[in-house]
Amino acid sequence: MAAQLKMPAAAYARRRRQLMRMAGDEAIVVVPAAPERVRSRDTHYPYRQDSDLLYLTGFPEPEAVLVLIPGRMHGETVLFCRERDPAREAWDGPRVGPEGAGEAYGVDDAYPIDDLDEILPGLLEGRRRVYYHFGRDVEFDLKLIGWVNRVRAMMKMGNRPPHEFLELGHLLDEQRLFKDRDELRFMRRAAKISVEAHAAAMRAVRPGMHEHELQAELEYAFRRHGAEPAYASIVGAGANGCVLHYVANNAPIGDSDLVLVDAGAEYRGYAADITRTFPASGRYTKEQRALHDLVHGAQRQSLARSMPGNPYAEVHQAAVETLTEGLLRLGLLKGKLEQRLADESCRRFYPHKTGHWIGLDVHDVGDYRIDGESRLIEPGMVFTIEPGLYVRPDDTSVAAKWRGIGIRIEDDVLVTRDGHEVLTEGLARSAEETEAFMAGHR
Repeated sequence: MAAQLKMPAAAYARRRRQLMRMAGDEAIVVVPAAPERVRSRDTHYPYRQDSDLLYLTGFPEPEAVLVLIPGRMHGETVLFCRERDPAREAWDGPRVGPEGAGEAYGVDDAYPIDDLDEILPGLLEGRRRVYYHFGRDVEFDLKLIGWVNRVRAMMKMGNRPPHEFLELGHLLDEQRLFKDRDELRFMRRAAKISVEAHAAAMRAVRPGMHEHELQAELEYAFRRHGAEPAYASIVGAGANGCVLHYVANNAPIGDSDLVLVDAGAEYRGYAADITRTFPASGRYTKEQRALHDLVHGAQRQSLARSMPGNPYAEVHQAAVETLTEGLLRLGLLKGKLEQRLADESCRRFYPHKTGHWIGLDVHDVGDYRIDGESRLIEPGMVFTIEPGLYVRPDDTSVAAKWRGIGIRIEDDVLVTRDGHEVLTEGLARSAEETEAFMAGHR
């Protein structure tokens, strides 16, 4: 088993410096931790740190606030966190505490979270702009407004309150969109684990199994490598593959069913996202093969457009053009290609986009359009390419032989200086590769 990767402290410090340079010397940046969420009564969902706080510090605990104060002589990076508490730690596990936060996470100052109300107004004083994610946590929004109002109330004594409130995402989302070398090490590990998990599901599948048995194969592979599901795993057999966000995963798998598996590992906060659609029997039927070949061809065309300097929208357009032409050829659409492209007829069978940014969030941050135009693809961006076709079982406008077939093929792609790298390479993708892989493990 590969050694667990660790993000170097210098990487976090570099990101904080970059953000503070963009924010400017008269700004203050406030990033609270994600709140804990109750699952039912007194049990909680597994805790997952706010992605921005994770990106800037790696700090994993709840009840914390990061404050960045560019140009502050006494230290630009301040972290508020829980104090050590042996009684609580006996129940919930060890805490870093303010005493250990400086060395462990490279912050200049660390204070108890209980002192936030006393200290933060003084940090706000003299700062013109506050960068913060308003609207995510209403309770914290009100606290921040209260602290600013306390500074305003002291204006007669010479205090200078902030007078601009700016959305932190305008700066940080764009920064996070471009993955640095350390992030890519984690994303490659998440991708490798995910590839192994999907291969395990392909090896394990047999008609008569239930979808959740394949889910168990996937998630066992995640956990044994120190990862966890990046999102709710989708394992849809037969017509369930036509449900885009199917997560029940409780149906039996029939002899002639395709199985659509959309699942990815999250490794140290970084996500992978893979979809494969394979036959439970090990062999595609004629109609399944025809649609699978079409989706695979669409993905190849989208990959060919994934080059620096191309508009991002071209990745989707390439898939739409390929799928529309193929659906006309197979008889699922009628008419001329130009007409069907113009009226977007393909959306009946392909209702989603061809991909999304991926990183600390599965659907990661970053604008797809700038000033109303598709942004250009640049090195360091990572996105999924995931064309699909879904012929609903009740679609009587097409021949019965096509109904209930759902297919998606998805991989994670890093844009490089001269092209792209498929991070999730190494997993059977075409129908030929998939059948050969499954035949070798029966």
